Amino acid sequence: MKNWFQALQRGVKYRVTRGGFLFILAVTLIGAAAVASANNLLFLVVATMLSVFLVSGLVSRLGLAGLELDFALPEHISAGPTVAATLAVRNVKLWMPSFSVNVSGLADEAGATAPPILTSAVYFPIIPGRATLEETVELRFSRRGAHRQNSFSFSTRFPFGFLEKTAAVSLRRDVVVYPSLEPKPGFEQLLNDINGDLEAHYRGRGHEFYRIRAYEPLESARYVDWKATAHTGDLQVREFAREQERAVEIYLDCDIAPGAEPWFEEAIDCCAFLVWRLFQQGAGIRFQTQEFQIRVPEESNVYTILKYLALVCPLRGKAPEPPIDEQSFQIVFSSDPSGIEAAGWTPARLLRPGDSGLGVDS
Repeated sequence: MKNWFQALQRGVKYRVTRGGFLFILAVTLIGAAAVASANNLLFLVVATMLSVFLVSGLVSRLGLAGLELDFALPEHISAGPTVAATLAVRNVKLWMPSFSVNVSGLADEAGATAPPILTSAVYFPIIPGRATLEETVELRFSRRGAHRQNSFSFSTRFPFGFLEKTAAVSLRRDVVVYPSLEPKPGFEQLLNDINGDLEAHYRGRGHEFYRIRAYEPLESARYVDWKATAHTGDLQVREFAREQERAVEIYLDCDIAPGAEPWFEEAIDCCAFLVWRLFQQGAGIRFQTQEFQIRVPEESNVYTILKYLALVCPLRGKAPEPPIDEQSFQIVFSSDPSGIEAAGWTPARLLRPGDSGLGVDS
């Protein structure tokens, strides 16, 4: 992935450490003694201590100056689990190194309650001038959507630890995070029920030979056609007509009832989970909403659906669309059963607020 380094924002925050408080107390006491005794040596000690304090602030400020940050992220990211990324810090200063720098995450732009995406701070003992250092880190995105401004900070206590200086830096580029693909309570049972209904729906439709095609990863070896494999030199498998018919049509009704926003987010997670797991099981998927429709794998890959689900928002006043194929196995997410029935989704498996696996009741 191409790196776009982002420099520090203006403004550095200062925090006096415990050591700094003790040092200031010592300066105050020695200064009071110097005034009381009129001892020039004590005045000289106070002046030296103050100069050390000022130099400490200047050196640490110069250490934070000229630092840039970037992350090399995986191509596909879902909310919830941690993902491995490469954190890169560049020191653009010509010759001056930066010492004892910590990189940590700040609260997400969605609000102060959102946790930072960087799960732990990263420590760099020294960053030489004109050098770029990289570390593998773990990131966690707590919500789906486009993360357009991810906030981090550089901090240091160098050289004496009297002050901790912190400067913010933000990566101003889009990172699209898919909905969570991890099973929530009830999702696995829902998938098992759907698999059973799916088998029953397509039972008795025959196993007629369809074609010989190239082997795909994770396919069962029992379908390998060894004669065709020997002839071509590459693994070939037999495909049957039933495989072509085993399609699932999933409809997400974006015109939700008032107050059903929490259920809508739960429905998106469940929809993403089913799309991902059914695709892994080899089912063809027709996905549709009021404004979007696609067939996987014929027209695109499964990540196109996940990206849409990452960015989808509720729509108001748009009636549901009819099914693409009335003979397919249908799954519908909707908070308005009457509108779904009017659109022709009567035989579909309807998932609405309060159903098992979608436990947010409107």
